Amino acid sequence: MEVQFFNLPIIAKATNYFSINKRLGEGGSRPGYKETALIANGQEIAVKRLSRSSGQGLSKFENEVALIAKLQHWNLVKLLDAASKERRKC
Repeated sequence: MEVQFFNLPIIAKATNYFSINKRLGEGGSRPGYKETALIANGQEIAVKRLSRSSGQGLSKFENEVALIAKLQHWNLVKLLDAASKERRKC
């Protein structure tokens, strides 16, 4: 599965600009956020955001996204899209 890059401003707005109220928790070194309707036609989705303080570079993050896109398991959330402000992809 090839990962498509989503429009970052839409994700930011959907998570109320990564509001603490939308935060699910923090796994690895990235916080996770929850949104229900704005992006996924009523589906509940999770958004992971690369933290600048994590020390993980953009290249490593993109490699992780590519790997997650290939994983399929009933305990894992399916990766729909990814966004990158630095790469300006959408």
